[in-house]
Amino acid sequence: MTFKTSLTRRALVCAVLASASVWAQAQSIVMSSTTSTEQSGLFAHLLPAFKKASGLDVKVVALGTGQALDMARRGDADVVFVHDQAAEEKFVADGFGIKRLPVMYNDFVLIGPKADPAATKGKDIVAALAKLSAGNAAFVSRGDKSGTHAAELRFWKTANLTDKKGSGYKECGCGMGPALNIAASTGAYVLADRATWLNFKNRADLAILVEGDNRLFNQYGVMVVNPAKHAHVKQADAQKFVDWITSAAGQGVIADYKIGGEQLFFPNAGK
Repeated sequence: MTFKTSLTRRALVCAVLASASVWAQAQSIVMSSTTSTEQSGLFAHLLPAFKKASGLDVKVVALGTGQALDMARRGDADVVFVHDQAAEEKFVADGFGIKRLPVMYNDFVLIGPKADPAATKGKDIVAALAKLSAGNAAFVSRGDKSGTHAAELRFWKTANLTDKKGSGYKECGCGMGPALNIAASTGAYVLADRATWLNFKNRADLAILVEGDNRLFNQYGVMVVNPAKHAHVKQADAQKFVDWITSAAGQGVIADYKIGGEQLFFPNAGK
């Protein structure tokens, strides 16, 4: 083999490797999503089924909904999967998302010590918050602009207690799992999505105290990031995820995800 031939072959190998790298990158999309979809275990169940159907990998960055939307605004995601409908609709109205589609729902629950020293147990979330405020009960707020945090703030506002949450109210600036861990270790109350609670192992003396209020409804939506804002967005591949998760096949996979026989999310695409 001549020196020139060796160089030619090396150049060919480098070109093939570079092409393979580009192809591999093209076979994945980035999704910014809420922590509840990750920490509930849903994505570990859902994404392998999507890859089998599409051949695409999904790289998930799990953040609070507000941060997930900010990430997409910067062009650092191809698709967004979150749960704050008002914020999602603004994201689309501002031109950052192409279209918002509903995917699934579950509900929020108020978690607290089984002994329930603030006597919150029942169905009315607003009445429960009033009792927490009056008793200055320990309450862990995520304080991270997540969908859960946004819902919590709506409930305080409905209760006319936005500035009267009590001296026991503390913001952790953290995800749902860490917030639950803090509540478990300190005997505090916390608002959680049911799915993350069901997948949470470190429950200590915590239990669901308030559930069933219609105001606790928790809707999830999905959006492709608009390539008109960021030309590098992989619109076609992101749309494949949106089309699949809102299809009968994707909706079926969501419905099949259960813990201890209990369904965590309820598909409602197209409704």
